[in-house]
Amino acid sequence: MKRETKIIGQCVLITQLKQLALQVAATDITVLIIGETGSGKEVLARYIHANSLRADKSFIPVNCGAIPAGILESELFGHEKGAFTGAVQGRKGYFESADRGTIFLDEIGEMPLETQVKFLRVIETGEFQRVGSSETIYSDARIIAATNKNMYQAVAEKNFREDLFYRLRSVELQIPPLRERGNDILLLAENFVHEFERKHKIIFEGFSPEAAEMLIRYPWPGNVRELRNLIESLLVLEKGKYFTPEILEKHLVQRNRYKSLVHDPSKSEKNELQIIYSSIIQLRQEISEIRQLLQHVIQTRPSIPLLLPDSSVTAPAVSGGLKTLTSDENHHQAQEPLLSLDEIEKKTITDALEICQRNKRKAAKVLGITERTLYRKIKVYGL
Repeated sequence: MKRETKIIGQCVLITQLKQLALQVAATDITVLIIGETGSGKEVLARYIHANSLRADKSFIPVNCGAIPAGILESELFGHEKGAFTGAVQGRKGYFESADRGTIFLDEIGEMPLETQVKFLRVIETGEFQRVGSSETIYSDARIIAATNKNMYQAVAEKNFREDLFYRLRSVELQIPPLRERGNDILLLAENFVHEFERKHKIIFEGFSPEAAEMLIRYPWPGNVRELRNLIESLLVLEKGKYFTPEILEKHLVQRNRYKSLVHDPSKSEKNELQIIYSSIIQLRQEISEIRQLLQHVIQTRPSIPLLLPDSSVTAPAVSGGLKTLTSDENHHQAQEPLLSLDEIEKKTITDALEICQRNKRKAAKVLGITERTLYRKIKVYGL
């Protein structure tokens, strides 16, 4: 079955990316795709191939990070019978299979230095030799590579050849992380819902407005792949029922708790931010529920005294124990809640800005919102 080659999204960054992709698709120029894990690098590569003159030829994806270094060269260029232990017969490599089509080399930054030398020659001349052979083979394969690494750092640390890097990035396309794509998150979620409704024969009842907002605000460290997996899990485990913030929060917190059990120093800061964000949205929901409950009690049973700790910000100070409020005081209390959601949001934004030393880009990432939203909130709260 043919893989889907469309790119879902209407935000400015994705619209510009699709325009650039269509421009390079009409040529055979080498492309380097940069993007975080799960952001859709292979989808973009397939999109370029599907809109090129090679669309009716093979698209060969190769994950350089998933193939052991000792056999990567054989996988890419092929080998002759007896070339090494276990080579009981000759075999074509991926470059031969991709002749006149497109080869997609994902995680190119993981390619060993010794293989990089031969790969550079293929880019420049299209020529290579099978392992164990002196015969030169030519492949007219269009090369698209991708990585989630900082390649400039890899070059500086001598882990990647500088000449190969600059030869690869004839055109460099950067995929924005999902957290920066705003309402595209909802478009993608809807697409995945339709896909899994058909696959699992489940009828989905929809998202509440609050749940939809939570999807947009969540930082998505696993990007589109994480969103896709979450939607499938939600549909199957919740049997397609109407999704509320409580349902989403339950699954997001479970995922973050699992991730926090796996210690990865390089990702510890990101994991901490995920946990902080999850705690904030859970606290917001709990406060909202408490306010609704208090208002309901006051409106339906005004004669019932409401007990609050005398340490409450708005309650009059008394010495020891709990203070009993009259119905009039209850009404006053309802008009002046302990801490409104806007106050919590303002304080959260203020704290994030202080922690990030007023760096709004970092603060937006900490809060799991776009920079545009952060600037709007700063203006609203006068920060």
